[in-house]
Amino acid sequence: MRDELRLKVSLLPDSPGVYRYLNRDGVVIYVGKAKNLKRRVSSYFNRVHTVQRTNMLVRNIWDMQYTVVNTEEEALDLENSLIKEFQPHYNVLLKDDKSYPWICVTKEPYPRVFMSRDPVKRGVKYYGPYPKTEVAHALIDTLRKLYPLRTCNHNVSRETIEAKKHRLCLQYHIHNCEGCCQGLVTVDRYNEYIAAVRQILNGDTKQVSDYLMQQMQQLAAELKFEEADVVKRKYILLEKYRARSVIVSPAVHNIDVFAILKDTDAAFVNYMHIRGGSVVQSMTLEYKVHEGDDTGQDELLSMAIQEVRHRFAATYQADRVKEVVVNVLPDVEFADFQCVIPQRGDKRKLLQIAIKNAEQYRTERLKRMEKLNPEQRTTRTLTTLMRDFHLQALPRHIECFDNSHISGTNAVASCVVFRDAKPAKADYRHFNIKEAPAGDDYAAMREVIGRRYRRLLDEEQPLPQLLVVDGGKGQLSAAIEALDELGLHGTIAAIGMAKQLNEVYFPGDQIPFYIDKNSESLRVIQRLRDEAHRFAITFHRKQRGKSQIHSVLDEIAGVGPKTKELLLKHFKSLKRIREATVDDLAAVIGPKKAQVVYNQLKDK
Repeated sequence: MRDELRLKVSLLPDSPGVYRYLNRDGVVIYVGKAKNLKRRVSSYFNRVHTVQRTNMLVRNIWDMQYTVVNTEEEALDLENSLIKEFQPHYNVLLKDDKSYPWICVTKEPYPRVFMSRDPVKRGVKYYGPYPKTEVAHALIDTLRKLYPLRTCNHNVSRETIEAKKHRLCLQYHIHNCEGCCQGLVTVDRYNEYIAAVRQILNGDTKQVSDYLMQQMQQLAAELKFEEADVVKRKYILLEKYRARSVIVSPAVHNIDVFAILKDTDAAFVNYMHIRGGSVVQSMTLEYKVHEGDDTGQDELLSMAIQEVRHRFAATYQADRVKEVVVNVLPDVEFADFQCVIPQRGDKRKLLQIAIKNAEQYRTERLKRMEKLNPEQRTTRTLTTLMRDFHLQALPRHIECFDNSHISGTNAVASCVVFRDAKPAKADYRHFNIKEAPAGDDYAAMREVIGRRYRRLLDEEQPLPQLLVVDGGKGQLSAAIEALDELGLHGTIAAIGMAKQLNEVYFPGDQIPFYIDKNSESLRVIQRLRDEAHRFAITFHRKQRGKSQIHSVLDEIAGVGPKTKELLLKHFKSLKRIREATVDDLAAVIGPKKAQVVYNQLKDK
């Protein structure tokens, strides 16, 4: 730490603010906010950090600049702006910085309704934004089917109408417009359409639906069925839009919902704005997280809330949101609204929907990445397995063993092989238990694993990186004993899966290790164990079936499966075989065998 930098740090105030770290070339490499500038900045230099990335940041700091603000919220606002401006190397960066489409309603005698990505024009009311352009297009199309809105860009006023400056266009002739440019529809009538459009864009569709229903019934009562059918189609369109929008009780009004999910390399924040029980705004932000970054979910959520407030400043000014529903409390206390984590009711349902949307966005992102690079998913899965099970190498070759028997009878075992986290069915193996006492699962496991890896060693075949035993401490101990006898204990890592699927036993541990139920590692191991169990059960049923199919013919010397099949196929039953003469039998299996069968059946 340079003396000049040390002096700057010692003179920092105990106030909220934003600090910027610069490297030798004067490039901003990190921007951060602080409740207390002096305490926060000093913490970087007074110890060695557990996160290597932070240590690398500190080694590259050559100079420091700071800005003092009045409140922590102002610090968050300034930090957000500076990160966007400088794009520092060591910061969590907002990846999705594109502009979203808005639906605009102009302030003219005959207002226009159209889509725009520039929400700064004067004399225009903006609704949105809409994260997907096709949603905005679909909504505008629905509005134009409901109401005869003009689509031209003409400056229509009383003067232009009197001067007959504009000609009627195709939209008038196909009945999509009522001729605003020539004053064929009054301003008051047209503005009734615009008022209904504004209601729909605000999420309040019930009043418009009730009006259309009343109008349809009135026209039907007057026997104007064709006109009633036109209104009916409008009503159906509006109800379809309403069904897509309304997700909770209309009592939930004017709140925001934020849900955050964080992975090792990215964080996803889903945002929804609710008005009158409808989601009128929704989007998902994605933040890139550097490896080893210790930025918490609470900090990321604060950044996301501030980002949304900037993007939707017009909405916040108009609606004045007082309550924000979150799944993690942000690390900043905002002055003009309160953050809550609901435990039940409609708000809880909204939060679950936001979490689901964030999960869906994450899933789609992973699928896109995997489509571009198919090996990426396999590598990620194997890396997760290696981390969760404390392995020394990627487990590209995994084997799982399972026993199956009924009260010790027909004892069998199965070995299932996964390569690159996928079943390699050509390498599956069955085992008949030969030496282990009936009903002794531990001895059976020891025998099977010993036979399996002794053969792989003799044939100089590659050994697996991970061995999974279906069972708890006892089965795992038996497997370790078999590996010890072959000198493979340190070569092959082994774990035991207890009856509770997320309980994992490591060699020598008395207490199981619990895997997260949503972990990708658990899904792989569950699939592996289910496959081993299925394979063992199938083989056991086959062996048990063979032992139960037995007849007197099996006890006759010289009568094999082929002879038995010929006799049963011809005579249909053992009773008819007993009743047959020697000549009858000879016609099927020959005179020599016929005499043997006849004599043996007669004796029995």
